[in-house]
Amino acid sequence: MLTLKQLDKTFGAGTASAHHALCGIDLTLQDGEFVTVIGSNGAGKSTLFGAVSGSFFVDRGRIVLDGEDITYLPEHKRAKRIARIFQDPMRGTAPDLTLEENVALAYARAGGHLFAPALPRKKRAFFREQLARLDMGLEDRMKTRIGLLSGGQRQAVTLLMATINTPRVLLLDEHTAALDPVVAERVLHITQDIVAENHITTMMVTHNIGAALSLGTRTIMLERGRIVLDLSGETRDRLDVPGLLALYREACGAELDNDRMLLSH
Repeated sequence: MLTLKQLDKTFGAGTASAHHALCGIDLTLQDGEFVTVIGSNGAGKSTLFGAVSGSFFVDRGRIVLDGEDITYLPEHKRAKRIARIFQDPMRGTAPDLTLEENVALAYARAGGHLFAPALPRKKRAFFREQLARLDMGLEDRMKTRIGLLSGGQRQAVTLLMATINTPRVLLLDEHTAALDPVVAERVLHITQDIVAENHITTMMVTHNIGAALSLGTRTIMLERGRIVLDLSGETRDRLDVPGLLALYREACGAELDNDRMLLSH
């Protein structure tokens, strides 16, 4: 279980450019829950992920994972339990290392093992089996430098690297936004399969309102660092995009003004 209690974060506090990015965020995620996160630019989505992953410390509030207060636990110590994937397929991998070396490095880091460039046959077979499950033919390219893969292939490998040792929490920060629609759909299917099979507590930022309502088990919407909508169960199941926009208008007293979100619909 992941619990966020009254999280507050201001960047540039005390300056003319101070930005109150998180404003009293309260959120509890049950084990295996898959939450989609939407909101306008600057609403606080990536900041929320940064707070959970430990990219920075919050000014106020608590972050509790499986009963342990990790509010001030350094990012590298959270990384064994909290995995994060970014929008850019170039992030999260070493382009000059082979596919096999990247996966081995992720496996060693997440499991607290030492990285050994010369892999035993059994370990190599395990990595090959995991890559084969992506259904992209990557199990036959284990000696290829990962920088030579396409964006979709690389993002799929990044997803595998993030989950090869099952994390307690998976943060997906618009991880398909930089991919073409066909490849993005494929990576989303892989994501759903991995999350469901391993029962991983997941939060996924997306700008696509329709996808936010159809994927996962719950949808939250941020606006100016606050959670303005928290939808699950029958309420979410019955909701369509116009209905969500109406709820937003009721909660915020204004129309949603975000071209990227509206055009994606």
